[in-house]
Amino acid sequence: MAHLALLAVAIIYGLNYSIAKDVMPGHITPLTFILVRAIGATSLFWLTARLFSWERIKRKDLPRLALCGMFGVACNQMLFFEGLNLTTPINAAVMMTVNPILVLVLSAIILKESLRPGRIFGIVLGIMGALFLITRGGQVTDILDSDKSWGNVLVLLNALSYGVYLVLVKPLMKKYKAITVIRWVFLFGLFMVLPFGGPHFGDIEWGAMPVDIWWKVGFVVICTTYLAYLLNVFALKTVSSTTVSFYIYLQPLFAALTAIVMGKDEITLILCLAALLLFTGVYFVSFYKR
Repeated sequence: MAHLALLAVAIIYGLNYSIAKDVMPGHITPLTFILVRAIGATSLFWLTARLFSWERIKRKDLPRLALCGMFGVACNQMLFFEGLNLTTPINAAVMMTVNPILVLVLSAIILKESLRPGRIFGIVLGIMGALFLITRGGQVTDILDSDKSWGNVLVLLNALSYGVYLVLVKPLMKKYKAITVIRWVFLFGLFMVLPFGGPHFGDIEWGAMPVDIWWKVGFVVICTTYLAYLLNVFALKTVSSTTVSFYIYLQPLFAALTAIVMGKDEITLILCLAALLLFTGVYFVSFYKR
């Protein structure tokens, strides 16, 4: 079940690069969009907890939850959306491939998780597969373009922030239910985002938004934020932080498969080879024990 949840998250994030890019900055500025996400998702998390699984937390865990809110919601989302606003979806996807490496190292240092050779080999395969797919046709030749370089740096910092979050939140998953952890993480994150996105929240012209932009905002709030974070913390109860982060490599693959289904792309040898590398990497990271 955990791996099915992570597959669903990979599909959602694979779609999110282009969907969120269509909303910013013409309709909502990046930081204000993060506030919209935080308000919507926090409300959904607390409502879900109240309806299905209300659980109290210990006061001593509040500082760790606050750190998770800072790295997993505030810094992570603000850095990513600001970076995506300045660079391209392809470049952002390339920069995110560093995340599983960061999580592997941080997990070994903080959580004392073993650096198994099979897991390291799987991550190398994942990097190869993701970059092989993303760079087909030389689409990232502008990754060092001065006009986009600051955006690429911000996305890289976002990857580091999300890596820290995945490692920090893991111990909390052993003590509490997933919905309990994530509702507090987002509550802290909401208060941290408010000073940055609040000043321009009133500038959003909701009535002037086209219907398709409304749908895209809804997708980012409900799917990319509410469902994806909930599924990730659910998966963290049974698999390692490294495994959760590795599924980032599947995002460009599912984005390509979605384009094929919609008739905007076609199956190619590059896609098949990338899929083989990616799913072999999943096996070594998640299932290979010897």
